[in-house]
Amino acid sequence: MARVNDHYLKLRASYLFSETGRRTREFQAAHPDAKLIRLGIGDVTRPLPPAVITAMHAAVDDMSRVETFRGYPPETGWDFLLDAIVRHDYGERGIKLTPDEIVVSDGAKSDTGNIQEIFGPDCVVALSDPVYPAYLDVTVMGGRAGSADTGGRYDRIVYLPCTAENNFQPRLPERPVDLIFLCYPNNPTGAVMTRATLKTWVDYARERGAVILYDAAYEAYIREPDIPHSIYEVEGAREVAIEFRSFSKTAGFTGVRCAYTVVPKELQGRSASGEPVSLNALWVRRQSTKFNGVAYVIQRAAAATYTDEGRQQVRAVVDYYMENARIIRQGLETAGLTVYGARNAPYIWVKTPAGLDSWGFFDKLLADAHVVGTPGAGFGPSGEGYFRLTAFGGREQTEEAVERIKNRLKR
Repeated sequence: MARVNDHYLKLRASYLFSETGRRTREFQAAHPDAKLIRLGIGDVTRPLPPAVITAMHAAVDDMSRVETFRGYPPETGWDFLLDAIVRHDYGERGIKLTPDEIVVSDGAKSDTGNIQEIFGPDCVVALSDPVYPAYLDVTVMGGRAGSADTGGRYDRIVYLPCTAENNFQPRLPERPVDLIFLCYPNNPTGAVMTRATLKTWVDYARERGAVILYDAAYEAYIREPDIPHSIYEVEGAREVAIEFRSFSKTAGFTGVRCAYTVVPKELQGRSASGEPVSLNALWVRRQSTKFNGVAYVIQRAAAATYTDEGRQQVRAVVDYYMENARIIRQGLETAGLTVYGARNAPYIWVKTPAGLDSWGFFDKLLADAHVVGTPGAGFGPSGEGYFRLTAFGGREQTEEAVERIKNRLKR
């Protein structure tokens, strides 16, 4: 009988969104007439922008002709997409990158998990708490988490609590760490990190030889002009940070799958003997060995988001979701709830009412308002007492959900 990877056995019994899905299905089966509104999992609902659809159709036509057919893509991505990323996402912000520092992939979720493969098993990982659950689970799977206590904390992970008391900003670790996951705008709290605060983290990483794994999947939702969209806006970040970007929540690619990861040439790790090693080279090797690249049709679709027409259309989609966020935030505040986020992010982080923990609030909203959200406890111990809603629903459903919550919570 084959031996399993015992680290998988250390995972919590159920992935957060699997558990919320199970409870929702059971409620729906018991109440088949209930009209549920789902503001839980952050899947998008608006269709792909017209410029993207046009580009996909043209790319499909390319694949039908011998002279324009494409087979395996280049290992790190087609030049037409890499050049657009360099020029628009970074060059327009004064950030100098080269195309060979970017690797196109099928999703930021994949990349933020797979990136740990290029680091040693003894690396100490720091996670903000609450945190996107995938960061924690891949750390457990990779054997870097240790054992969990009764409260669900793993003894090798350094937790960085983010609560209202510290404005949802993690403090610098009190003991040495090697890898630091930061996600801003943040999922789930909706918080952002100022340039000064981000510089503090970059300086810390430079001093301690740590690597920051910076998830910027929601940067397009930033509204305040002084909030950095990329960690590379901070001096010295190229020496210590890997940045993850995605087309999922901006251009609606959750079902299409395209993202990219930036690994600057200056960024280095060390071998067992202490010799410097290029992390860029390791990541390219990992991806080219285990992944055959994103399809030509999809990369053409992604490149279309950088055209003048595509950019306007993507901006309109983001504005649509941010208007949903405003509606939810103001509606819940009117209902007497304490609300965070929703100003620079599509996530609304809600303090649960007195007497209800986060799963209790989940059950109450489901039963009384027929609204599905996500319990904060599922994002980590510091998420207890909070609840996440997303702005990715349709406008009519979002407005109805808010009215239901306002009316039912008064009972």
